[in-house]
Amino acid sequence: MAVFDTPEEAFGVLRPVCVQLTKAQTVENVERLQAQLQAVSDSALQELQQYILFPLRFTLKTPGPKRERLIQSVVECLTFVLSSTCVKEQELLQELFSELSACLYSPTSQKPAAVSEEMKLAVIRGLSTLMHSAYGDIVLAFYEPSILPRLGFAVSLLLGLAEQEKSKQIKTAALKCLQVLLFQCDCQDHPRSLDELEQKQLGDLFASFLPGISTALTRVITGDFKQGHSIVVTSLKIFYETASFVMADEQLRRVSEVQAKPAVEHRVAELMVHREANWVKNTSDKVTVLIKKIIECVSVHPHWKVRLELIELVKALLLKCSQSLVGSAGPLLKALVSLVNDESPEVQAQCNEVLRHFADEKVVVGSRAIADVLSENLHSLTTSLPRLMNSQDDQGRFSTLSLLLGYLKLLGPKVNFVLNSVAHLQRLSKALTQVLELDVADIKIVEERRWNSDHLSASAETLASQPWSRIQRRYFRFFTDERIFLLLRQVCQLLGFYGNLYLLVDHFMELYRESVAYRKQAAMILNELIVGAAGLEVENLHERHIKTSLEDLREIVTSILEEYISQENWYLVTCIEAEEVGEELTVRQSGLQALTSGAHTRQLLSSPAFSQPSPTICSMNSNIWQICIQLEGVGHFARALGTDFRLLLMSALYPVLEKAGDQTLLISQAATGAMMDICHACGYESLQHLINQNSDYLVNGISLNLRHLSLHPHTPKVLEVMLQNSDASLLPLVADVVQDVLATLDQFYDKRATSFVSVLHALLVALAQWFPDADNLGQLQEQSVGEKESHLSRRPAALEKGLENTTTAEDIEQFVLNYLKEKDVADGNVSDFDSEEEEQSDPPRVNEDDTGPDVEPPLPVQIQIAVDVMERCIHLMSDKNLKIRLKELLPQKSPPKSWYGIDPSLEFLCIFPFAFLPSTCHSW
Repeated sequence: MAVFDTPEEAFGVLRPVCVQLTKAQTVENVERLQAQLQAVSDSALQELQQYILFPLRFTLKTPGPKRERLIQSVVECLTFVLSSTCVKEQELLQELFSELSACLYSPTSQKPAAVSEEMKLAVIRGLSTLMHSAYGDIVLAFYEPSILPRLGFAVSLLLGLAEQEKSKQIKTAALKCLQVLLFQCDCQDHPRSLDELEQKQLGDLFASFLPGISTALTRVITGDFKQGHSIVVTSLKIFYETASFVMADEQLRRVSEVQAKPAVEHRVAELMVHREANWVKNTSDKVTVLIKKIIECVSVHPHWKVRLELIELVKALLLKCSQSLVGSAGPLLKALVSLVNDESPEVQAQCNEVLRHFADEKVVVGSRAIADVLSENLHSLTTSLPRLMNSQDDQGRFSTLSLLLGYLKLLGPKVNFVLNSVAHLQRLSKALTQVLELDVADIKIVEERRWNSDHLSASAETLASQPWSRIQRRYFRFFTDERIFLLLRQVCQLLGFYGNLYLLVDHFMELYRESVAYRKQAAMILNELIVGAAGLEVENLHERHIKTSLEDLREIVTSILEEYISQENWYLVTCIEAEEVGEELTVRQSGLQALTSGAHTRQLLSSPAFSQPSPTICSMNSNIWQICIQLEGVGHFARALGTDFRLLLMSALYPVLEKAGDQTLLISQAATGAMMDICHACGYESLQHLINQNSDYLVNGISLNLRHLSLHPHTPKVLEVMLQNSDASLLPLVADVVQDVLATLDQFYDKRATSFVSVLHALLVALAQWFPDADNLGQLQEQSVGEKESHLSRRPAALEKGLENTTTAEDIEQFVLNYLKEKDVADGNVSDFDSEEEEQSDPPRVNEDDTGPDVEPPLPVQIQIAVDVMERCIHLMSDKNLKIRLKELLPQKSPPKSWYGIDPSLEFLCIFPFAFLPSTCHSW
């Protein structure tokens, strides 16, 4: 179909159709007109706009009942014309607005007409298109006092549809149309910026609608969640934009106390609102009630976009209406801070941005700064915090802690106004220590043991791929939701970042020393305070805040570290093995000699882990968790200080290595995590590098502590961990220490054989890993044998075949026969025949070039150490302790063939010759 660009051509086509529609108002004629309009250009339609609209408007205004289908087709055709043209006359705009609105009203029942959903949707779209088609200043001229009844009628219709209709499409369209009527459209050209006079004109006009709009939208917002999040989001947007526009502080300051008489009829003048002080106060009180209902519902809405829009509501009302809606400031701030730790990252980010904006801007609520309102709310919250933590469920605790965290973020350094109050600090610490109480009744905590000796070494890539914060899974008495623990950590970190660190550390160190019941909770809080003070996991919303200096932080860390690794707090009973219990009690008794008499000493003596000869499961679990938390704290301190922690390595590394060798699984894991944090913070490539670089200090400490083993019973564990996580470069340093260990074993073999045997086993395993080359060992064997030949130097055929990994049943049989024969020789059971046969054997070969004395060359260091170790182990084979005997016979994980001279599958046969024949050890 051809397009008619000129008005003349279009008029010739449209005139017959328009005349026919004027004579006969039928659906067919309306559809024929709309079909013809498709072929007319927009410029031609603009020229013929009123001519085309006349038959359509005539159909709507014709008295008498009309079919709904006809009205719907007329409205759709009229909407098409308006979408392609502009309305340039104010009178036409007002008349069309009234005619379209009347399509949804029933004069007989004075209620919205009971029409189809399609009809409702068509009229709503028509109204929206009409307002968008208004040209230039015609839009502002439309919003005059005389239009108030018509506008109020349309607003009521749209609110009723948004609230009562079941169709989501109609609800959404009604709310979008309402936005257009209230000058809140999101399109580019509507609305435009308004000057002060225009703002006042619209504010006076919309003030009449504020009660009805806010009440109806509150019902929509607090309705069923199933209606869809988009409807709630749009309703929230209309609510706060209307309220913030009508109740804006800037507008209300320009409103005079005396109302000017409007030039309208009396009935319309009665609908006008004068925004004077009394009206503002009464409206504020009513809006505050609605805001509280909205916040209560929306803050827990399941969809994140609804909660995100709530943040925009808080921002708009607090920034624009902080004086007029002063009563709403408390609930609005509470809603904002409760979303700080929302599960949605988008909500968290927006909430933090708004908080940062409030922190930078000097927002005043009434006559007080926003910080004063927050401080008052925080005072109130801390007063009731212990009761809330004790009485609420997990969801309630999560909401309360989110609120507390939000206040801390928003107040920033001003939180010290609350912390400086002794009463509030005590209530806050009481609530934190109460909710952080651990559940120590699980027997698995003390039951899980570290049976293997896996290496702790990790490469730099592994360290980088793992987070520094490795918090062990722990169970609390009063909550099970892991999010609550995360919130508690963030609260403590913010306290450390913004609060007076000296005050907080002193307070919680006092709790740490005061009672065993508070010690674990206080240690957890102290650890997070240091992390927060370093600013590691804290988002700073206050740019002017100055962090704690590195020197002050190092002094505080040093004092806490000394308390942690003191003997009465580091060496606690964690198992029921007699040797271990004896070691812990011995260490603690020696540590108590340095304590002054007083309440602290009496409390320490009364602790279950010390006073009872047989500690309970709960007391041992409690001790395990205390050690783990303190080890975790050492890792946190390293992260906080970074490379400056190198100054504390002399104090921290040795105790951590002791716990890395602990048989309790949780303690060993915590110590490993602490070592990894130390390694990363101090710039070491791996744990092996860390140990090697500090081996001289560690070896010196081991050597000194071996001389006072009763005071330092855990010394062998340090050497064991070093051997498991180092390389052959450590051997020259530990050679002398190994001799000290063997000498100490000779002295304390009846009391501490278990720990020493573990070290010796770790030593041999390390030697096997450090020197795996079979050729080198073969050369060492030739050097040790030299020219001297004995009955032990003639290897059986089975052993030779074992080297080639071709062991058979005959080889095993020959090996056993040779072993029995050699055992008889060792016992002196030698027959004459055997003696004669031995005499007839070939004489030893003499090296003609060797003119020196027949002196056996010295054994290599690793071989000599292995010989010395096995010679000591011989004497422990008859120990009455089965555990010691099993450790004596325990083979390496993957021993090289050259160590035993046979296939690893036969290594159990190789152990016994070493055990029963001392002279065979020198065959190496």
